Amino acid sequence: MSLWFSHPLFLPSLVVGITIILWATSLLPEFITALLFFTVAMAAKIAPPEVIFGGFASSAFWLVFSGFVLGVAIRKTGLADRAARALSARLTDSWLRMVASVVLLSYALAFVMPSNMGRIALLMPIVAAMASRAGIKEGTRPWYGLALAVGFGTFQLSATILPANVPNLVMSGAAEGAWGIHLNYLPYLLLHTPVLGWLKGALLIGLICWLFPGKPQPPKSVQAAPPMSAAEKRLAWLLAIVLTLWVTESWHGIGPAWTGLVAACVTLLPRVGFISGEEFSAGVNIRTCIYVAGILGLAITVTQTGIGDAVGEALLRVMPLDPERPFTSFVALTGITTALNFIMTANGVPALYTTFAQSFAEATNFPLLSVIMIQVLGYSTPLLPYQASPIVVAMALGKVPARAGMMLCLALAAASYLLLLPLDYLWYQVLGKL
Repeated sequence: MSLWFSHPLFLPSLVVGITIILWATSLLPEFITALLFFTVAMAAKIAPPEVIFGGFASSAFWLVFSGFVLGVAIRKTGLADRAARALSARLTDSWLRMVASVVLLSYALAFVMPSNMGRIALLMPIVAAMASRAGIKEGTRPWYGLALAVGFGTFQLSATILPANVPNLVMSGAAEGAWGIHLNYLPYLLLHTPVLGWLKGALLIGLICWLFPGKPQPPKSVQAAPPMSAAEKRLAWLLAIVLTLWVTESWHGIGPAWTGLVAACVTLLPRVGFISGEEFSAGVNIRTCIYVAGILGLAITVTQTGIGDAVGEALLRVMPLDPERPFTSFVALTGITTALNFIMTANGVPALYTTFAQSFAEATNFPLLSVIMIQVLGYSTPLLPYQASPIVVAMALGKVPARAGMMLCLALAAASYLLLLPLDYLWYQVLGKL
């Protein structure tokens, strides 16, 4: 026992473990848990300050911040209501159609807009206005379903599009850096879209309709929208420029976070912008920003302290990886990713898993590229909301209680592992990847 206390990873593991338990159980508000993590981690000196507070330097943090600011402006100017007016006239005839339209819109936008956080910030005020026009009030179960449709559709389904979310980019960079493997857009899309895109999207729509039933009321009379105000036109042009810069990131090299931050600054400028200081303080959810910084800081701390390496090596020893039982090995590799998701969250999993890919390939006799690709199902299917920061942000923007998010997480994960995992394995075989 004394050896455990003297082990250099004991204290960091204790801090990380308690933080994860608090987030998973919601015993404390998420932002308070994040603040406690910062406080205890610094007091115990488990890592340098630049590691513990590394989440504040992450582009994901600034995407969340700028997304909140742009969301406030979209709502204030009436642009959200204008878009919702156009959508609600056609998509609120039935609950199934309404949920499906939100999920499909979240997925389709991922093809042209690379930032999960940016897509959520853009969609949430539009969906909120559309729900209001259909008689669905905030704080009700149907509203929770629509808000979760934005979060889950944005994060989970975008995992099938290589540049569309952070874990994919982390995996791509780790594969190239560690093994010299460059992932290509179309082969990646073909491998993952049929099962993790189309079928998982259908599962998500069905589960939301079942767990969060609703009865939208189509507007009885659709009034013609008034002409766009000067503020709406200016904001529409600003958003068009931002979206263009996001889509063309590979050309100019400016990350989506910094493009969004420039747009947020423009939005806040006196006389030029759209929102005042009071509206900023009321509309920007600093609690969620702190929570996201805590999640990202935790993932960086786990990697830098060596906790992730230790867990990865332990899993490699105990998981049933056997070249004579390929399906069992496929399930085991997915299980390893799922286990890592608990301690590193989705953004951190690919960085660690990919470094062990060669060992996994030798243990299973799978091709190295296929071993790297198998992790996508695991990190894109969180068991708890905190494992995927975009889902957390969507829940915060929609004021969705933790219990509702956890219920959908667990239901979709169970359906994915029971139904989609075997189909994913068969699809790998059809394509000759195993």
